[in-house]
Amino acid sequence: MSLPPANAAPPPSGGAFASPGPRHGATILGVEGLTLGADERAFLRDADPWGFILFARNVADPAQLARLTADLREAVGRDAVVMVDQEGGRVQRLTAPHWTDWPAAMDSATDGARAVALRHRLMGQELRAVGIDADAAPCLDVADAETHPFLRNRCFGTDPDTVARMGRAAADGLMAAGVLPIVKHMPGHGRARVDSHHDLPVLDVALDALDARDFAPFRALADLPLGMTAHIRLTALDDRPATASPAAIALIRERIGFGGLLMSDDIGMNALSGTPAERAAAAIAAGCDLVLACNLTRAEFAAVAEAAGPMTEAAAARATAALARRGAPDDADPAALRAELDALTRRA
Repeated sequence: MSLPPANAAPPPSGGAFASPGPRHGATILGVEGLTLGADERAFLRDADPWGFILFARNVADPAQLARLTADLREAVGRDAVVMVDQEGGRVQRLTAPHWTDWPAAMDSATDGARAVALRHRLMGQELRAVGIDADAAPCLDVADAETHPFLRNRCFGTDPDTVARMGRAAADGLMAAGVLPIVKHMPGHGRARVDSHHDLPVLDVALDALDARDFAPFRALADLPLGMTAHIRLTALDDRPATASPAAIALIRERIGFGGLLMSDDIGMNALSGTPAERAAAAIAAGCDLVLACNLTRAEFAAVAEAAGPMTEAAAARATAALARRGAPDDADPAALRAELDALTRRA
């Protein structure tokens, strides 16, 4: 059984020729628990985020999760994107016994691109079955011997060609299952020596060296619809985290050539400074289309939504182009896909 092409040719880069869509709030917001209460539902209706992100705190079993994703869409009155971090290894929010425990990217890559594609197609089927239609994967960071442990085995490899090849396979598998992939962490987090959840990684490396290695996988997959920034500082550009750096966002758009919808990484991470609202405003001012806010208080979520404001016309056009590539749920037989995957991994 073969994987179909991920999708037809992408819309024009950057939405330059796409019609602007509705200008929802320029946010993707986390939610509090397993169900939506009346007050949270009202808050989300008023904030009108472009999408939502779920975590383990939101997940109990398939029936509960399907109700929650339906309720989120009902709260905003549209088929909003619901995303999750489901990479495999340490980073997966849907786990056994109800879902498959997938290997980390670096382990998965040892089985080859076909196995990576099959795993991500099956992963996508599991996500789409409960109403999740975007995944914060693939991770296109290029690891080296000193990459911080929080990230290293989440990378597909230590050379840009392998990372790009496996990343493309992962993205194709997700899109075949009707799930939008989100490439991360742009423009490249693999040289980080500290965990950006706690500190700001500083990369004191020439742009040409970064271009040849770190930027290369992102350039190879620049046609994909959604991307996420890295909370890293490139000293060759300026003294700001990339998420809050107009120079870094311009590099992502121009030097890497990414024309899709660009969200920040979680603004609650301590690589960034200031209040959540200040971080949100800085990301939007730098050129991010959306602010991702995952683990905040209700008051902080409200302040972030206000600071981010509505999507720009350009962001709305890129969002429309991205949503046009959200396919229907996959009708391929998962048992046949698993049988092929099992045969491949037995030979590996």
